Amino acid sequence: MFQDLIADTADRFARSLRLAALLLGLFGLVWTNNAYSASKSILVLGDSLSAEYGLARGSGWVALLQQRLQQEKLDDRITNASISGETTSGGKARLAALLQQRPDIVIIELGANDALRGLQLKATEDNLRSMIDAVQKAKAKVLLVGMRIPPNYGRDYTDKFFALYGTLAKQTKVPLVPFLLAGVPDKPEMFQADRIHPVAQAHPIILDNVWSGLKPLLTK
Repeated sequence: MFQDLIADTADRFARSLRLAALLLGLFGLVWTNNAYSASKSILVLGDSLSAEYGLARGSGWVALLQQRLQQEKLDDRITNASISGETTSGGKARLAALLQQRPDIVIIELGANDALRGLQLKATEDNLRSMIDAVQKAKAKVLLVGMRIPPNYGRDYTDKFFALYGTLAKQTKVPLVPFLLAGVPDKPEMFQADRIHPVAQAHPIILDNVWSGLKPLLTK
């Protein structure tokens, strides 16, 4: 009888262990499925580099981002408010209306057209700072996307233009994609005839650059 009691106790203990393992497994599965948290609304505020200039519809990095979200089994929604030729002042002017959509994340990809027009860097920096501040006040997260311009605008100007993105990101405590086109400029075949806008084959590379900064925001 004593042996039967020991056997019964051991069996109960084994079943308890199996139940605990099952519960832990279920908890892990739930945590994994919710690692990205709830679905989010993503607003992209950019220029021609995000507006599929010269490309077939659906081949730009923003469209590819939507596809990647689906592959990751996320139902996040993207609003692409990018306009070819957009400047930081134009983005700033449009932002208030766009924020009425209550996005959770705003990707700001602006500034290149300011530099190509030789506008004062202080104005570009102030406009970007104002947009970041407006997004943060709207309780949304910001992903700032940096850009570079051709060296023919002068080394001092081009260096300071690139540096302002890092400075802003640090001061405003927002994540930064250092350079939207990283991995593309040294490949001439990756550009359209204007030598400014990437061809469709470059946009998966661009998406990877943005994804590296965006993915952590999707998990919060």
